[in-house]
Amino acid sequence: MTRRRTSIFDVVNVLVLSGIAATTVLPFVDVFAGSLAGEAEISARPFFLWPRNVVTSTYRYIFETNGAFVRSLAVTIGVTAVGTLVHLALTFTMAYPLSKRFLPGRNLLLRLVVFTMIFGGGLIPLYLVVRNLGLLDSYWALILPGAISPFYLIIVKNFFQELPVELQEAASIDGCTELGVFWRIVLPLSKPILATMALFFAVGIWNDFMSPLLYISKPSMWTLQMFVRQVTVSPDVNSTLGVNDPNILPPEQGLKFAVIVVATLPILLMYPFLQKYFAKGMLIGSVKG
Repeated sequence: MTRRRTSIFDVVNVLVLSGIAATTVLPFVDVFAGSLAGEAEISARPFFLWPRNVVTSTYRYIFETNGAFVRSLAVTIGVTAVGTLVHLALTFTMAYPLSKRFLPGRNLLLRLVVFTMIFGGGLIPLYLVVRNLGLLDSYWALILPGAISPFYLIIVKNFFQELPVELQEAASIDGCTELGVFWRIVLPLSKPILATMALFFAVGIWNDFMSPLLYISKPSMWTLQMFVRQVTVSPDVNSTLGVNDPNILPPEQGLKFAVIVVATLPILLMYPFLQKYFAKGMLIGSVKG
């Protein structure tokens, strides 16, 4: 009887999880198929997983036109790389001393960190701060305002508290400074949480749409998400992409789908390389407060 109940549960569990997975994957498959289809097929078939006639010209158009897409892609890659490093450096160097219970004023600092999780100044004060710091139309406006997330800071702090204190004390006895202990002992043991935070920070910066919308007014400095927005809302996608030849009429809907696919694919390809660290880093970092 128990075995039968277990089998029924397994079947239901697989069906439910398969349904959830399908709702996540199928929209992306539909967009990818639409990027390879012609305009007539996209208009005639509201949903399909593979086109009848494959059209690859859409991807060639977005890379071979006026360079706006390639420039926005390069900007996003650069901002994501630099922003991830800045976020990691600031978060980890702040979390390490907060993980030491003997730090003077530690409890007050932790309360202030938690306070910022609950209360925020709002959008307008943040914009005024960025403007008064002279960061408007600067890539630093996309990196510095959210450089330290209180939630992720607490997770990293909890992870550091779980590391063996004996190793750190042994390194200190051997003459290692606190910075040396952090660099030579703590960071090598923190690969799971380091990879997890790198993934979170990279995804957040890559997908950030609000910051460039607020702080960047020059089209030449647009990130990929701003470019995707411009393409998807534009009534004339060909003009937006610089396709002005009347003899060349690529499918407008296909171009939109192709831009979305290229904007999404790099961040999806990053995840398999960090997957083995992902679950371990999150579980260990969330055990204790």
